[in-house]
Amino acid sequence: MPYWLIKSEPSVYSWDRFVEEGQTFWDGVRNYAARNNLRAMKKGDLAFWYHSNEGTEIVGIAKVVKEAYQDPTTDDPAWLVVDFKPHKKLKKPVSLAQIKADKRFADMDLVRLGRLSVQAVKEAEWKLVMEMAGE
Repeated sequence: MPYWLIKSEPSVYSWDRFVEEGQTFWDGVRNYAARNNLRAMKKGDLAFWYHSNEGTEIVGIAKVVKEAYQDPTTDDPAWLVVDFKPHKKLKKPVSLAQIKADKRFADMDLVRLGRLSVQAVKEAEWKLVMEMAGE
């Protein structure tokens, strides 16, 4: 199964708000690499929910419930959204500092491509983060 990481600033859209609302579409992506990652997501795929700028940590897991479709916030057909539902809150958040301190993550997109808002996560990276989170 492919794994992903999606970023949101908690002051804009936090994990807690996501859980409260129960579902959201991932909009506002205006980067082609991030858009291509959204396009590649399939129903049932899992994505780490990463709080960016404030907190800088992985706090939960979202599940893809609807595959890519036209972003309703723009008329430009180049941009897509994907629908997510909360899957699980991590027992312990995993910080960017923890990830950067571990050499096993040297090739992780979160470390290499820090500004990319929608990223692929390799299975080995997923498992390591889950271990760090106490899962």
